[in-house]
Amino acid sequence: MQDKSQHNQLRSGPGGAASKSRQKALFVALAGVFAALIFPATVFTKIPTGVGYANLGDGVILTCAYLMGPLAFFPAAIGSALADLFAGYAPYIPATFIIKGSMALLAGWIMKKDTLTFPMKLVALFLSEIVMVAGYFGFESLPFMYGPAVASAQLLPNSLQGVVGITVALILTGMLSPLKKRMAEGKTRT
Repeated sequence: MQDKSQHNQLRSGPGGAASKSRQKALFVALAGVFAALIFPATVFTKIPTGVGYANLGDGVILTCAYLMGPLAFFPAAIGSALADLFAGYAPYIPATFIIKGSMALLAGWIMKKDTLTFPMKLVALFLSEIVMVAGYFGFESLPFMYGPAVASAQLLPNSLQGVVGITVALILTGMLSPLKKRMAEGKTRT
């Protein structure tokens, strides 16, 4: 008969492998949920802006970055690119994948700290929206898209979308801060 410590080691493996496996499963599930949330937040809250549309998807992307850190790149990129496909903006898919993924990567990298201050959160959200505005300006300025004149006209609508995204993210991250604390506690136990 095995003693209890041997049984626990067999069950969790060396170094808490079962716990690490659960943590990975949680992140994969969370990534899937966020990609699934980013899609409708982008598609079904469309506000036409001339060339494209503004939406609430950025708020969900930034919330995802708050909870998942830099790994939020994947659900942000996938959910947003699928939204462009669904909405009929196929030429935007590669740019959206990179831009929205980069937003989440940057915000997640800055907000990954367990002791995140409010000013650092604001910096993360603001910088990630600058990535979005600059990214779409650069893409839409390309000769095979619209050129700099039309792209310049999108700076204000994209900036307003950024402000809305930051506002939504501040509300959602405030509501989800207990979940982030529990997730951080789970990491320290593994």
